[in-house]
Amino acid sequence: MDPGLNQLLKWGVENSSTTSNDPSAAPPENRGLNPEALSALFGGPSDADLMKSSMSAILSPDPELTLDDKLVAFDNFEQLIENLDNANNLGPLALWTPLISCLGSEEREIRKMAAWCVGTAVQNNEKSQERLLAMNGIPTLVKLAIEEGEGREVRRKAVYALSSACRNYQPAMDVLTGELAKAGRSGEKVDAADMDACDVLIGGLREEASKAA
Repeated sequence: MDPGLNQLLKWGVENSSTTSNDPSAAPPENRGLNPEALSALFGGPSDADLMKSSMSAILSPDPELTLDDKLVAFDNFEQLIENLDNANNLGPLALWTPLISCLGSEEREIRKMAAWCVGTAVQNNEKSQERLLAMNGIPTLVKLAIEEGEGREVRRKAVYALSSACRNYQPAMDVLTGELAKAGRSGEKVDAADMDACDVLIGGLREEASKAA
């Protein structure tokens, strides 16, 4: 039997026995059931559908969709990609390109949310770190992080994204230090597995960002 289906059946039995004994009792917790399987069972949209819909709203030229509407969609998107499987699904769903494009949005709040989402997607996730590197997202994040005219919150989120992208992933760290060198900063090589060294580098960027307007 399919493991996902077996989980659903067990969940259904527990739910039935709990509520039959006490109709007022709350149903049992999800207990790690596959959200895609649950959505399919109950007829709701899958996480993949929700991710694509959120990005579609964020990029929509429809004047009826306000900036606040798009920020709500971005917040939903960020919550969805907190799930490792959803973060790794950004590639198959072709969502990395539009997400990175949002880092260059004219709207400061959109840039901030895009950097936040990138940081969430790549945190402790080598597969997504590889994708971000392949999409050449590191240079854009470095620019946002150190741009003097950029807003504080955008810069702080860009630093967060760089921290998540480079820790324990040397190829991204090498690009980060290389981009800093191009900008006239220290280009000294940093061991991505050395958390103390990473903290010094990222801490310096974070402190600088915090002083922005």
